[in-house]
Amino acid sequence: MVIYYIYIKDMSVAINCPRCFSEAYVKSGYVNNRQRYRCKSCNYFFSVQKPGKKIDAYYVTKALQLYLEGVSYREIEHILGVSHVSVMNWVKQYGISRPSHSHFRATYRIMRHSEVVEFFADPKNLTNRGMILTELGDKYMLIKWDRFRD
Repeated sequence: MVIYYIYIKDMSVAINCPRCFSEAYVKSGYVNNRQRYRCKSCNYFFSVQKPGKKIDAYYVTKALQLYLEGVSYREIEHILGVSHVSVMNWVKQYGISRPSHSHFRATYRIMRHSEVVEFFADPKNLTNRGMILTELGDKYMLIKWDRFRD
């Protein structure tokens, strides 16, 4: 049994045929500047995917939480530093649907620990409000919405 390796920036990655998972293949030219291979077992042609940037699951979870709380895609991009297109793709991928609350809009603030302590020390900040406090690295994000009186 022979295992072939591709060396990409000092990283070795074992290649298997995506159809039959065989390790027997030969090089078969280039397509779009990527090496093409042919499986000796099933004659399937394939290319190896380029290694992409992997976003930590922490940021995916935080982005989806913020989306559910009513924060827009662009605001999430600004807060977390991930593309708004990535956030849209995650929403589609996981089938997330935001409940429709057209009568209120969530507001948010990013605070340091001392600001969070001061905010919760004042009793007027705790009445007639819904709030969620979430951690963003070394800071905290307070999402709040005021309750409306009918």
